[in-house]
Amino acid sequence: MKLYTILGSFLGLSLCMTIASCHSPQPTSEITWSTFNIRYDNPYDSLNSWTYRKDTVANFIKAQNLDIVGMQEVLHHQLEDLKARLPEYAEVGVGREDGKIQGEYAPLFYKKDRFELLDNNTFWLSQYPDSVGFIGWDGACTRIATWAKLKDKTNGKIFMAINTHFDHVGTEARKKGALLIIEKIKEIVGDQPAVVTGDFNVSDQSEAYQTITGNSFVLKDAHKTALQQEGASYTFHDFGRIPADSCEKIDFIFVTPQIEVQRSYIPEENREAKKFLSDHNPEIVHLSF
Repeated sequence: MKLYTILGSFLGLSLCMTIASCHSPQPTSEITWSTFNIRYDNPYDSLNSWTYRKDTVANFIKAQNLDIVGMQEVLHHQLEDLKARLPEYAEVGVGREDGKIQGEYAPLFYKKDRFELLDNNTFWLSQYPDSVGFIGWDGACTRIATWAKLKDKTNGKIFMAINTHFDHVGTEARKKGALLIIEKIKEIVGDQPAVVTGDFNVSDQSEAYQTITGNSFVLKDAHKTALQQEGASYTFHDFGRIPADSCEKIDFIFVTPQIEVQRSYIPEENREAKKFLSDHNPEIVHLSF
């Protein structure tokens, strides 16, 4: 009788432990993520040219303790400048004109001690995504999206980062580019978490925005769904030349539904001092999943 009692107690304890382990909370990834159009190096920008901003941009990324940042308008020498100033980060991306170093990059920088790169690539926003330098649909320029499949070393969670810069002219190019990005997310990570960053060159009233947020594959606007919003309501200000009340938000971060947005912050430019990070404000979000 005692043997049965002891055995029953052991089995009962084992069952309770199994149930408890099945319902124990899973570790959460907390990530500070940004989209940032750094403005290509244009000597006609005078005191706002890259020569006078490169240290400020790198110091800003460090000060904000960004885990991942998707940048736009990055020329090869600007990429090299940032790599030299941000040794704690690794990066992926290629120039859009030749798939190597020519033309603007849409690179992803990520903390290399925090994340493991599982896979990455760049595709062209066009009818032929693997055709290097191809201009898609009614676009005026070659446009790309760079992606990385990453693993959080702290808990093993796998997710996708994708960064892009939409065309400034082609309405069809922006809409079709949005659909292409959605298809790539489904193809590469399926229902795992994904974050899209970019300069979309249009506001939330555009067809491209509606295509992204209204698709059956749901992507949420991180700024609008954030539990807390801080800072400016816009991103593009043209080095302070556009009055704040006339500026628009054309840079966005979109996230899949399993990602919770704790905070969205758009730092305002210092118009009085005329010291600018870029002609765009970055957007910074604190994500958990």
